[in-house]
Amino acid sequence: MADNPYDVIGVKRDASQKEIQRVYRQQAKKLHPDLNPGDAAAEQKFKELNAAYELVGDPEKRKRFDAGEIDAAGQEAPQRRYYRDFAGADAGANAYRSSAGFADFGDSDDIFANLFGRGARGFRTRGADIRYRLEVDFLDAVNGATRQVVLSDGSSIDINIPPGTRDGQVLRLRGKGQPGAGDGPAGDALIEIGVRPHRLFTRDGDDIRFDLPISLTEAVLGGKIRVPTPTGTVMATVPKWSSSGKVLRLRGKGVPRRDGSRGDAYAKLAVMLPDKPDPALETFVADWPAGKAHQPRQKLVA
Repeated sequence: MADNPYDVIGVKRDASQKEIQRVYRQQAKKLHPDLNPGDAAAEQKFKELNAAYELVGDPEKRKRFDAGEIDAAGQEAPQRRYYRDFAGADAGANAYRSSAGFADFGDSDDIFANLFGRGARGFRTRGADIRYRLEVDFLDAVNGATRQVVLSDGSSIDINIPPGTRDGQVLRLRGKGQPGAGDGPAGDALIEIGVRPHRLFTRDGDDIRFDLPISLTEAVLGGKIRVPTPTGTVMATVPKWSSSGKVLRLRGKGVPRRDGSRGDAYAKLAVMLPDKPDPALETFVADWPAGKAHQPRQKLVA
């Protein structure tokens, strides 16, 4: 990945989170492997784009990156000062030396006495949570899937992506975070889901929307056609005299809900002429009186 994730996505450093998400989606649609089969360069750019978005698309990670706490790869930046920086210094200047030894911790009945003295045996702290980001395909988020996540300790675990998962939703894996201090419980692993754009479908709440091309013959005469949905192809009826922009409603073909129901899918018709010019069709239209008299823009307001 390039040094600057903002450059990879194509936004300025002061861009809003909404702007970053918008530009990322545009770029992802152009570079998605499904639209560029066999294009290794596009696939590499797609990977770099996702890695960049994983960093600055997350407000918390972006804040840490901007502050220099993590680098462009998401790794912790090295600390500026270490014990060895002081080990060779004069005793008077050594920040880690003290003539009092540990006495300064034990003389007073404060928090340090509790930590280093009689209260140490009972000291327990819950481990910190660890955040991860997992990119999944659009249909996996809609229909549900199982994906593997590699944790910070190197172990891997299969997690279930529930049907209907939304972009930005966080899944909690209890006890998979940092270990606790003493006999304290471990923290949790928080998996933020990033949903990749689909080349056809977009999500609108629990509904699915997409454009559906139809032929001129289907638009005029109507009929049964095969229509794609997130759960597979279904048959739908195109009414006679259907213009571009007409919307077909496919009930129950949208996003699953927790109660077992599903949203709907909405197919917006787009009348498409043949790829190659047809002289016979041109002659018919030129000699068609009703076509010349038709005024489709009559109701438009200037």
